[in-house]
Amino acid sequence: MRVLVVYCHPVETSFASALHQEVLANLRAAGHEVDDCDLYAEGFDPVLSREERLGYHEVPSNRIPLQPYIDRLNRAEAIVFCFPTWCFGLPAMLKGFFDRLFMPGVAFDISDPANVKPMLTHIKRISAVVTYGRPRWVAWYMGDPPRKIVTRYMKRLTGQAARVDYHAHYHMNIATEPQLTRFKARVGQAMARFA
Repeated sequence: MRVLVVYCHPVETSFASALHQEVLANLRAAGHEVDDCDLYAEGFDPVLSREERLGYHEVPSNRIPLQPYIDRLNRAEAIVFCFPTWCFGLPAMLKGFFDRLFMPGVAFDISDPANVKPMLTHIKRISAVVTYGRPRWVAWYMGDPPRKIVTRYMKRLTGQAARVDYHAHYHMNIATEPQLTRFKARVGQAMARFA
């Protein structure tokens, strides 16, 4: 399977980075073709410019600034997101990736605004590996936007066809080394079975 891994964290010594490496190693060992999209390492610009916003609905010219990323997305059969939750949301870099890339003519067809059609129907599998600073009940209380974006919004863009799973480690602020080790192993096992 061709898997696009979208990773978002600026620090190479972080636990998120260790999870990212675990994801990559296990997907590759399982025989998947992996496209590692490290947003910080690639210098992805998350800012939706004035010009892009004005041309947002102009298909296909709206694709021009992001064509290489669109090509990668269109080639993928699966997506794995790996990121921390900051302020109960996506990191700004990843939010900008969604804002800029998942647009008309790429993620959905809005030519008939009353009947928006999903365009990521080639994506058969979605997964996320996510960390939270606070306990799960606090994330739930805040509405848990990252979980909803991955498990609801992304699934909707595939026409509800993709199988989705969400691997979350809560309360990083007090996590112990054994807890982190267990979660990392669980993520590795999930990626080894990824299909």
